[in-house]
Amino acid sequence: MVLVHGAMADGEFIWESLVPHLADRFTCYAMSVRSRGLSEHSTDLSPERRLEDVTAFVESIGEPVGLLGWSQGGRLALGAAAQTDAVSAVAAYEPAVFEVLEEDEYARFVERIGRVSELAAEDRPVDAARTFLEWVATEDELNDAQTAGIVENCAANVPVFLQEVQGLDDYDGPSPTGPSALAEIEAPVLLLHGSSSIPDPWFVDGVHHVAEHATDSRVREIEETGHFGPVHRSDAVAEELARFFAATPDPLRS
Repeated sequence: MVLVHGAMADGEFIWESLVPHLADRFTCYAMSVRSRGLSEHSTDLSPERRLEDVTAFVESIGEPVGLLGWSQGGRLALGAAAQTDAVSAVAAYEPAVFEVLEEDEYARFVERIGRVSELAAEDRPVDAARTFLEWVATEDELNDAQTAGIVENCAANVPVFLQEVQGLDDYDGPSPTGPSALAEIEAPVLLLHGSSSIPDPWFVDGVHHVAEHATDSRVREIEETGHFGPVHRSDAVAEELARFFAATPDPLRS
């Protein structure tokens, strides 16, 4: 199973709550996209390069894999699944689907990114990371993330995160969550969302957008959590993932 992190995370820390629930059944590869974690620094942080990173990582395993992405990682995982037959099944936890982001919420997103940028310029990376996470995490989830050291770890990725956001603004190529791209996915697709996700209704709408356009998809809701379900309700998320990947061809069991 290859795991793809979200926008402010990397593979070195974000899966620490989830992987212990999976590692007895699957071989788990937690990748970091370019300029994150142990991956080398790159001046090219464009969406297409990061999608190529995920696709190349999946193909480097040498046999079919289950692919999991969370948030922006879900977007990249879906895009990779459309590009390679090395993916036997793909799961996305609340993928970032900008096609369904409403105008008023997009304005709040832009405002939030502006504040993150200001805090980063003031050399306050932890406050910058927390400011962004407050947009997507409930109070309980944020408390869990704080206790687990996730907010502090995310702070190290604030500069590259801001560069990636700029890259999204400059990018005019095809979207991995556009209807035509999603229709190219031949592998089974599992879409997960929390029952208390914020901002509401962006992530839930995104899940249903993907389900509508991907050929073989199913949607599952995780109770009593939101966007940070893989941390806040890691046991429940892992149960859904294990059931799904174990039922698909060529799961990478340990």
